[in-house]
Amino acid sequence: MLYLNLTIRFKMRLNMIIHDSVMVLEAAVLKKMYRRLIKSFLDVLILSELKSGSMSGYDVIAFVHNKYRLLVSSGTVYSLLYSLERDGLVEGRWNQRKRIYTLTEKGEKTIEAVLKANEKIKGFLVNILKC
Repeated sequence: MLYLNLTIRFKMRLNMIIHDSVMVLEAAVLKKMYRRLIKSFLDVLILSELKSGSMSGYDVIAFVHNKYRLLVSSGTVYSLLYSLERDGLVEGRWNQRKRIYTLTEKGEKTIEAVLKANEKIKGFLVNILKC
């Protein structure tokens, strides 16, 4: 009888440990996926936020950190801003010691097209995750 109680307790504790391990793993996977999604769509997030007004690279880093609780490196942000500028989607101008970025007409049209395709993008992501 004592052996049976110990076995039941052991199995219950083992199930709790396994459950906790799965929860920790799921949380880690979700955090990693969240980070990947934010970084993958960072250009869209920047263009969308630039609709509200001009921003510096530092402002972009602060925006992402405050809104998404994710700290992106300055190298990631500035290389993306330069790429957007080369593509004609944003325009950068020096203001004292920092470069301020504004949305160009091409950038406005691009972000409007992306926002209109919002449901298609959601559907695409759902289909990817069904695998």
